[in-house]
Amino acid sequence: MTAVQLNAQIWRDMSILADSEPMMKRVAKYLRKLVAEKEDTPQMTKEEFFAKLDKGEEEYRQGKYYEMLPGESLEAFLNRVG
Repeated sequence: MTAVQLNAQIWRDMSILADSEPMMKRVAKYLRKLVAEKEDTPQMTKEEFFAKLDKGEEEYRQGKYYEMLPGESLEAFLNRVG
């Protein structure tokens, strides 16, 4: 089932419950729980992030970097550097 189909199904189901305040309270409580689980978790730690920056700076000092050519599109640049 696609996200659009799931969204439509959820709204259909919600319309059935909409006239019941106790049920809507339960739904709202559960949705808050799901949203809390969804909270973005960092992809890396602060230390990993700064280590990547340090590595990138060192590679730049060693001449290991790419530059976009004048007038080059981002797509062309990415195709060129792989």
